[in-house]
Amino acid sequence: MTVTVLVEAPIKSGNLEKLKATLANALPETRTKDGCQSVTANFDADGTTLVLVQHWDSQAQYEKYLAWRTETGFLGEVVSMLEGQPSIRFFEPLE
Repeated sequence: MTVTVLVEAPIKSGNLEKLKATLANALPETRTKDGCQSVTANFDADGTTLVLVQHWDSQAQYEKYLAWRTETGFLGEVVSMLEGQPSIRFFEPLE
């Protein structure tokens, strides 16, 4: 079943541009991963909060992707630019 994944996190002061560049380089590869339908990075108007909106074929495929990003060290790199661990929530559509 399709799942929407919302990842939300506050950004450490002074890290907005670095985070944007990091995600701009990484998201094209994310979009090629098995099960990824779409992913967008969104920032609030004052640049203090990141929200990733992702659509995956299944939660299991997202979790496999997340494990890969963790193994490569990419997730740690992103988390170092955030204020703590991101909130990850899963939503299923009304069908």
